[in-house]
Amino acid sequence: MDGVPSITQCPIAPGDSYTYQWRAVEYGTGWYHSHFYVQAWDGVFGGIVINGPASANYDVDLGHVFLNDWYHQTADELVSQAATGGPPTAVNGLINGTNTYNDTLGSRFETVFEAGTRYRMRLVNAAADNHFRFMIDNHTLEVIANDFVPIVPYNTTQLSIGMGQRYDVIVTAKDLSSGDFWMRAIPQESCSESDATDDIKGIVRYDNSSTADPATSAYDYTDSCADESASNLVPYLAINASDSFAATSNQEVAVQVTDNALLWTTNKTTFRTVWEYPTLMQVADGNDTWVGRQQVIKLDQVDEWVYMLVHSPFAQDHPMHLHGHDFWVLGSGYGNFDATQTNALQLVNAPRRDVAMMPASGYLVIAFKTNNPGAWLMHCHIAWHTSEGFAVQILERESEISYDLDVLNSTCANWKSYVAAQNITQYDSGV
Repeated sequence: MDGVPSITQCPIAPGDSYTYQWRAVEYGTGWYHSHFYVQAWDGVFGGIVINGPASANYDVDLGHVFLNDWYHQTADELVSQAATGGPPTAVNGLINGTNTYNDTLGSRFETVFEAGTRYRMRLVNAAADNHFRFMIDNHTLEVIANDFVPIVPYNTTQLSIGMGQRYDVIVTAKDLSSGDFWMRAIPQESCSESDATDDIKGIVRYDNSSTADPATSAYDYTDSCADESASNLVPYLAINASDSFAATSNQEVAVQVTDNALLWTTNKTTFRTVWEYPTLMQVADGNDTWVGRQQVIKLDQVDEWVYMLVHSPFAQDHPMHLHGHDFWVLGSGYGNFDATQTNALQLVNAPRRDVAMMPASGYLVIAFKTNNPGAWLMHCHIAWHTSEGFAVQILERESEISYDLDVLNSTCANWKSYVAAQNITQYDSGV
């Protein structure tokens, strides 16, 4: 859907309704979440499955498996803490919405396997600020998709999953009639703050009458917030990126302190838009005067390649998400990228997805085609960073953008009435 308040619409006022309609041209595992303030991380999210062929056969689709961090404060309390004192520490984590706490409260997520059956699991990292390593003790994960892109299957014992990313895996059940195994979501300490590093667990059982805790051990791993190796994420349908391109964009990311609060900047500007006058309404009004803080990158070319370099000296990994597109991940690494060395980029069937990790003190190079007119947000998927202004917007083929002006006007009128009645003040970036 990719709708965002202050970009494609006004926020939806309490008591109002909004219907999203889109053409499902991709298939696979997706999810939806609110983009209003940090509301998503108070639970306003869910899964979307668009059925289609898979790159390997399976017997049973277990659906979404959401991985979340968990806090004992609301998201709006936490975002204030993040802005003034740095990222808050998660007190727990959840697998499909549940876990235990202090060994006395709650319950683990459980699923039952039948010997020899192949189970598809749709993994989603829906955390505000935890990068997870996922594994099932003594089992192999056959990875068949990343985000909305089917890939050539590969086998692994563990998966590194950044915020916003999805992986589809197939797990073949062992030839057992009983047995209990831990399913683990392990926050990676190099980019995650959590008090539950070893206790975010679910259980795979082979006997549904069992109530025992597993006695299995985790696979060895290296703590890291890097993406899965590009050599593994090979799109099943090969599409090469072009070595000629119509536009480039160089986005330098930094952090600054203003009025005792942290703000993220791209090219020395903190992103901020206003809820009541979204980008698409400006387009409809013919108002083509964009202020710097709106961070508008205009792309008017039709079906041309765009290369984007995102880089930062700051020692933190960032999951970069682009709305409206899959992009080609041409390269990433630590240190500075030499833009004259384009021969170092992977142009032949590079990984494609819509969220990719930019390494700490490093860079990410992506490419996409201007084949989807619209106003598309690109942002870090760490909740606090988006709120603190780590975003840009791409205005693609402006003259061809379609919108429903009646819906735009009515949604914005209802929102403005609500704001006036409740004296609502916008404190964040608007997205």
